[in-house]
Amino acid sequence: MAVPFALILSFACVVLLALSIAEMIFNASDRNRQVNRRLTLLAANVSPDKVYSTLVRKSPTDAFSTVAPGLYGRATLYCRQAGLSVGPQRVALMGLLAAVGVWVFALIFLSFTSRQDPLVNATTSFIGSLALTLMVGFIWISLRRQKRLRLLEEQLPLALDIVIRSLRAGHPVIMAVKLASSEMGDPIGSELGLVVDETNYGVEFRAALTNLARRTGSEYLHFFAISVAIQSETGGNLAEILGNLNATIRAQQSLHLRVKALASEGRMSAWVLSLIPLGLVSMVMLMSPGYYTSRMDDPIFWPTVGVIGLIYAFGQFVIYRIVNFKY
Repeated sequence: MAVPFALILSFACVVLLALSIAEMIFNASDRNRQVNRRLTLLAANVSPDKVYSTLVRKSPTDAFSTVAPGLYGRATLYCRQAGLSVGPQRVALMGLLAAVGVWVFALIFLSFTSRQDPLVNATTSFIGSLALTLMVGFIWISLRRQKRLRLLEEQLPLALDIVIRSLRAGHPVIMAVKLASSEMGDPIGSELGLVVDETNYGVEFRAALTNLARRTGSEYLHFFAISVAIQSETGGNLAEILGNLNATIRAQQSLHLRVKALASEGRMSAWVLSLIPLGLVSMVMLMSPGYYTSRMDDPIFWPTVGVIGLIYAFGQFVIYRIVNFKY
């Protein structure tokens, strides 16, 4: 029993090491929290067009993007909103390499513990390692996206305060946004700076704000873009409009935090109920493939799997409706 236990510890250490290396790679853009990334690149004598192309990645025209352009575009946007400096292709490649690494250690473990067909063990354990890696990677990217969006929306009222004070001092709105971009850190600082860059390149200011809201996925920035668009068409005091918007955002954020605190127990229960079945099935397929493969010849096996899958999908739908509600 000493050898399998040592292999289990080695397997856990390798997984933790891989996650730590991935975190270090993806957090390379967050080394300096005091100055936003756009200003850091500009201070390094990088040309403004190069800075813009670096921070706003365009979807490349390759085989992956042409097969499913809609899905590829959404994946690129999701990685962008998570603050990753790489695209979905690089993320998929790193996930595949991690899955192969987990699969190799699982095969070493199975060589000491399993006496079944090696080909069956290899196939089933690879499916389990791929599913486990996919689940962990998706959760990690989702948490990064939520963290970045939460930080951006926390910074937005302060950025709007700078814009409002600058407007009241007589500056045009684009200069007010530029001032906020230079005063605020990431992520809001770089995002507002990209609005200034797009405007300098000839994009209409309203369209640049719309692109900002789409890039970040923030509902509050959609409100900001709509407020500026309405004011540009109907006229009025933009500083007063943004002041009212800022007060509304602060009040809604306060309500959001209160609702989040009240629903935190339900959300945690939803995470646990959603991930434990997938994690257990993946681990069993990874570490003990014969548990499922030895029963696949039973005529009731696949109908049972289908029924369980439908029940799980229905349960996920009900849980999502319970813990996600509008207010």
